[in-house]
Amino acid sequence: MTLPKLHVAVLMGGWSSERPVSLMSGEGVAKALESKGHKVTRIDMDREVALRLAEAKPDVVFNALHGTPGEDGSIQGLMDIMGLTYTHSGLATSVIAIDKELTKQALVPHGIPMPGGRIVRTEELYKADPLPRPYVLKPVNEGSSVGVAIVTSDGNYGNPISADARGPWQEFDELLAEPFIRGRELTTAVIGDRALLVTELRPKSGFYDFDAKYTDGMTDHICPAEIPDEITEACKQIALRSHQLLGCKGTSRSDFRWDDEQGVEGLFLLEVNTQPGMTPLSLVPEQAKALGMDYPDLVEAIIAEALKDAGKV
Repeated sequence: MTLPKLHVAVLMGGWSSERPVSLMSGEGVAKALESKGHKVTRIDMDREVALRLAEAKPDVVFNALHGTPGEDGSIQGLMDIMGLTYTHSGLATSVIAIDKELTKQALVPHGIPMPGGRIVRTEELYKADPLPRPYVLKPVNEGSSVGVAIVTSDGNYGNPISADARGPWQEFDELLAEPFIRGRELTTAVIGDRALLVTELRPKSGFYDFDAKYTDGMTDHICPAEIPDEITEACKQIALRSHQLLGCKGTSRSDFRWDDEQGVEGLFLLEVNTQPGMTPLSLVPEQAKALGMDYPDLVEAIIAEALKDAGKV
C-alpha cells in the first residue's frame, strides 16, 4: 500500500523504566518516516502532552512509547478523547495486555497455553515460597523483562527470600509468581492479520532480561528459529490468535517459553506486547527484514494499519 505524504507525530520517551528504549524506537521511526518524505513532529512525552499534540495537529500519531503510561491505556484514552488517529492497540486492549494476570483471564479460557501461578504480596515472600522452586517472579504490569527474578533452590536470594536481597520484591508490592519453564525463549511478531516468523533468543549469560534485550552482543537472535515445523506453526497460530482475541491493532509480539523435551505440549505463551520495540536490536524489525520488508516500509505498514482501522484509507 502506498501512503500519501502525511504529518506524523512520533510519541516517545515518557517517564517509565523503558524511557531509553522508547527514545531509540521513536528516533528510528522518525528518521524512517522522514526518509519516506513524511513530515514528522517528535514529541518527548511530558505532562503537557495533550497540549503538544493539539498544537501539532498531526494526521496520525505513531505511538513509540513503552511501559506506562504509553502502553497501559492511559495515552490511548487521551488520544481517543482528542479524536486522534494513532498506531498500535487501543485503550481496552492496552489495559488488558499490559497486565499479565488479566491477559491470562482473557486468553486461557480460549485454549491459549499459559503458565499457571498466582499474584503474591511481597511480604508473603519473606515467610515462604509461593510455589515450589524453581519459579519466576515478575511485576504484573511491566514489560521488557523489567524486574524479573528466577528463584532457584541454590540461588542467592535466601530461603525464604531475604528482604535485603536485590530483586523485584524491593520495588513492587505485588508480584506474579509462575512455575519456571525450562527450555528455550521464542518470540513471534504479528502485523495486521499475519504472523511473521519465530525468533529464538539465546542470551550469552543469564536469561533474557532487560540488559540482554537492549545491549548489543549479549543475546544471539536466530531468525528464523531452528525448531521443528510444528513448533513454528504453533507459535504463529497462538500469536495471531492471541492478537485477535485481545483486539490488538497494528503490530504485537508474543513471547514464549518452550520446553523442547515436551514437544508442542511444552510451549507456553508468556505475554503479548502491544508496543514492541523498534530499536536496531528489536525483534519486529528483524523478522520483517527477514521477510524482505525494510525498516521504513515496516513503519509505513504500521501506520497504514492505523489509518485502515480509522477508516481513512
